[in-house]
Amino acid sequence: MDALEAKAKIEALKAEVEEHARRYYDEDAPTISDFEYDKLIHTLMDLENEFPQFRTPDSPTQHVGGRVSSMFTPVRHETPLASLADVFSHEELFAFGDRVAAAELSGPVQFDVEPKIDGLSIAVEYRGGKFYRGATRGDGETGEDVTENLRTIRSLPKELKNAPERVIVRGEVYMAKETFEALNRRFEVEGKPLLANPRNGAAGSLRQKDPKIAAERQLDLIVYDILFSTETYQTDAETLEAMKAMGFDVVPYKLYDNIRACVEQIEWIGEHRDAFRYEMDGAVIKLNGLAQREVMGRTAKVPRWAVAYKYPPERKPSVVRDIVVQVGRTGVLTPKAVIDPIRLAGTTVSNATLHNQDYIDKLDIRVGDTVIVQKAGEIIPQVVEVDRTKRPVGTVLPDACPECGSPVVRDEDGAAMRCTGAECPAQRLRNITHFASKDAMDIDGLGEAVVESLVGAGLVRNCADIYYLDAQTLAQLDRFGVKRAENLIAAIEASKQQGLARLLSAFGIRQVGAKAGKVLARRFPDLDALMSASEEELVSIGDIGPITAQYISDWFASPQSQHLIRLLREAGVSFESREEVADTRFAGKTFVLTGTLPSYTRDEAGAIIERFGGKVSGSVSRKTDYVLAGEAAGSKLTKAQSLGIPILDEAAFNEMIR
Repeated sequence: MDALEAKAKIEALKAEVEEHARRYYDEDAPTISDFEYDKLIHTLMDLENEFPQFRTPDSPTQHVGGRVSSMFTPVRHETPLASLADVFSHEELFAFGDRVAAAELSGPVQFDVEPKIDGLSIAVEYRGGKFYRGATRGDGETGEDVTENLRTIRSLPKELKNAPERVIVRGEVYMAKETFEALNRRFEVEGKPLLANPRNGAAGSLRQKDPKIAAERQLDLIVYDILFSTETYQTDAETLEAMKAMGFDVVPYKLYDNIRACVEQIEWIGEHRDAFRYEMDGAVIKLNGLAQREVMGRTAKVPRWAVAYKYPPERKPSVVRDIVVQVGRTGVLTPKAVIDPIRLAGTTVSNATLHNQDYIDKLDIRVGDTVIVQKAGEIIPQVVEVDRTKRPVGTVLPDACPECGSPVVRDEDGAAMRCTGAECPAQRLRNITHFASKDAMDIDGLGEAVVESLVGAGLVRNCADIYYLDAQTLAQLDRFGVKRAENLIAAIEASKQQGLARLLSAFGIRQVGAKAGKVLARRFPDLDALMSASEEELVSIGDIGPITAQYISDWFASPQSQHLIRLLREAGVSFESREEVADTRFAGKTFVLTGTLPSYTRDEAGAIIERFGGKVSGSVSRKTDYVLAGEAAGSKLTKAQSLGIPILDEAAFNEMIR
């Protein structure tokens, strides 16, 4: 690799690592495993070592990955909370031992080996033996004050025994495996997004403004270092025993005189990690003597006296007994392999995701195959390899939805297969909630929680059933009452007159939202006229392309859609257009709005343009006819000027609409 290629590769890797760091530290929602992330860092570090002229101070190899959220008060760490250098092989562990030996440290050398808990790193301060403050690691120099959330952790001592006058300890806030699994079982029942893994469950809970969330998640604390103390210690083991005497839950550790024995202990920990109540992503090996650590020193990012050995994701073989298809709340079909049960990363696994048809085709996965399974992101089991010595009949996703029998179509811009049924039971909650949403029929009081109650009570099976509800029945539901029931019925009744544009948006036809609904409602006087239109007629409308036209045509042709329309008609829902076109002076013209206008909101100005037959776009291009610019107009105005597009202020706009 020459210097030019190396520079490009380094820049690409830096961007990739920073994006994954943002998802991991800031959003607590990683998309790759810790092992994969650490490998990226390692690759970047190797490249920067080979081409040091391209190493910059802002590189993720030169600083701790976390950031400080503006939601919390910043806390400056008296002792920086450093990360550790990662190693991935026994050879690298022995190389660490050689570096320690080469330092010619005084006195006997011992190594401390302990599991590396996969949690949120935290610094906890005590004054006079009482809990004073706790802060996240953040960027290593500055963390976030999460004191109130930490108070909810039962395993965090609020008062220490035999404590120094002032002490700051470092540890990990973690979510126990059984707690994590119980929460995800509950979230699955409630239809909430699952926690990605125990580490992110803990981090996401602790970094909430409401301490009740942390309390509900039943977090734990385990400590492994004293950052500051008014008492002195000679060895790491001494500090660990001191913290244990103070009342902390302390990380288990063992001392060894040589690296080979450390490697054996690391392997033992890896083989028995299922037995620990917390998840771990590796093992830590560090010098026991604190004075010896001072001699070894540190780099800009990591200490030289310790390393973290990272375990690869656990993989195990199993046999695919069946491939079944689940229909999600948005209609997406997801294939799932039913496999012989295996114990994987601490849980029993009997199902593994196959993602989509492309994934099945790529790996050539078939019923009867012996496959290798691992947990993606350390929670979702997935098939990653296939033993191709067995070749049973191939498996494909169905052409019809297994839930409702409606045709299945493939997204034009991806691999997802999607059910087209307007009344599909698997999509019921999502469809009804969307139907009632603000941009659709705008039924105030009919949010997702209420819809879930109605569906659960068997009162609503499709969107039309909304219009057959009565206040007396609603009042019987939990947390409803007579007044709330009457208000909801009034809102439902008022929605009958919302008109064609909103109704089309409410149907949830692919690529037909509020904007396309208005376009169609200005072209057709009612729903019946639209249903009679051919795809060619639809495409002739400026903003309706051939793919959208086909979606519209196919949706109206579906028996489920026809049944829903019949029920809505019988309920008295208006199918007539409410879109007024005063005249067509702006027909074929595209406007872009930017900045703040003196007399109109953007929605008001946009409605005027559309009433005169024009179109409002969110971005400036060569096809833009006018830019209506108000105060504090930004980049859109600059781009319009560079393209020579006419700029209107409010006075010029008023002249055009007189």
